Parts: sequence; structure tokens; C-alpha cells
Amino acid sequence: MRPAGPGAGHLEVSSEVLIRAIRGIPTVEPGDDLLAILCAALEREHVELRNGDVLVVASKIVSRAENCFVDLGTVEPGENARALATEVDKDPRLVELILRESDAVSRRKRGALIVRHRLGFISANAGIDASNAAPLGTADGSGPWVLTLPRDPDRTALQLRKGLAARFGTEIGVILTDSWGRPFRRGTVGFALGSSGIGPLWDRRGARDRHGRELEATETATTDALAAAADLVAGQADEGRPLTLIRGLQFEPSDETGRTLLRAAEDDLYA
Repeated sequence: MRPAGPGAGHLEVSSEVLIRAIRGIPTVEPGDDLLAILCAALEREHVELRNGDVLVVASKIVSRAENCFVDLGTVEPGENARALATEVDKDPRLVELILRESDAVSRRKRGALIVRHRLGFISANAGIDASNAAPLGTADGSGPWVLTLPRDPDRTALQLRKGLAARFGTEIGVILTDSWGRPFRRGTVGFALGSSGIGPLWDRRGARDRHGRELEATETATTDALAAAADLVAGQADEGRPLTLIRGLQFEPSDETGRTLLRAAEDDLYA
């Protein structure tokens, strides 16, 4: 494993990169064997994983397998949540859940609540999602239901990578993704919630540009870039494509995790 530091996370990208959504993933329910589901889908699509492949997994199916469903009807908001809900014009039960999933409130205004999630990143509504979030058999009006993010995305990425490596005999990377918005930009993009096997950050400091100038600050968020690319084919609505294969990369196996990309709170101007 290559240590972190200048030059770490080296990545080579061929002139042609395959980004392919893997079809046939069923609706995942609590307790399902996610590794078995992914392997079965790859086999149905006649995909044999190769060294350097990256599998990008939507975090929502991980949340479903981990039973991260919450019926907001069962949430009792506290005094702080009620006051904040009035300020931002949101359901007090949702605000209570957001606070439970967060370490601090970053920004607030009517219609928006930005927090530092317990996993360390800044996100609207702590990544809690109400789309495609109801458990099987609850379309009868119970709820409203929401899904929180997976409990430990890096650990899940590691477990899936080890299982897939054992099944296919290959060195691959696994990225768990979600979507988020960014300061000063409209729209959401996919980002790496957790990862295993591929360096999250490619440190280009010390390299030279085409004019011989030494790069002093350039770092590429490799797994975020791959997550954003996969997001285009995975979709955000009713596509039902939570697994994406990216092929055409060369990288050294890395034991760094998704937390590598987190900026320390004291260095974060938007915390």
C-alpha cells in the first residue's frame, strides 16, 4: 500500500473509460445480503471484474440493507428541534432526526438546514432522504418514511471489496456514493461517501505542468470525480441503477478511506 503524501493516490486513465450501469438490482430490504446481490447482478450481466475496475454503489441500497428506515411518525421532536423547525420552516420531526444525525449546525435559513454530519462532511438535512425511502409493504400511507445514511460507509466499502475480490480474484476499488449540493453552485453531484481499495485523493504536489512549473497545491479528489461520473448513469429518480462499473483506470491499491477527503473543521471556512 502506498503511503499518503505528495504523489500518493497516483491514477492513470486510459483514453477510453467505460462507465456502465449494472442492471437487475432488486429492491433491497433490511437484512439482505448485499454482496450476494451485487455478485448475482454482475453474473447476470456477464461481467467478470478485472484488476483496476471500480464498482460504485449507491448508498441508498446500503441504508436499506442496514434498516436505516425511520418512520417520522415515531419521532418526538425536542424543544431545540421545534424552535429550529420554526426558523427553517421544516417538519419538527425531520429536524429532530437531522440533529440526531449531526454534530453541529453549519448554516440555517428558511427552507435550508446545513449541518456537519456525524460522518464528518457538511450536508443539507444530514443526507436524510425521503425519495424511494419506504420499506416494502408500506405503500398504504404509513409513515412518512425517510432513510438515514449508512452507519459506516468506509467499513461497508471494505467488506464489499474483500468479498468481491475473493469471488473474482481481482484487485478492485469500491466507492459508496450519495448526492449533495455545493456552495455557490446549483444542482447536486455524486460524491464519495466511503471507499476502499482506491486512493481517495491524488496528491499532485511536486509534479510539473506543461511549462515546467512545479505544482504546489493541486490535489485531485479521485473518488469524488468517479462518483460524479457514475451518478450520470445511475440516475436520481426511478432508474433503479444503484451499481455502476468504471473500467479503464490504473491505480495502486490503497488502504486510505473516504475520510481522507474530509477537511478538518478548523480549516473549513463553511463549517
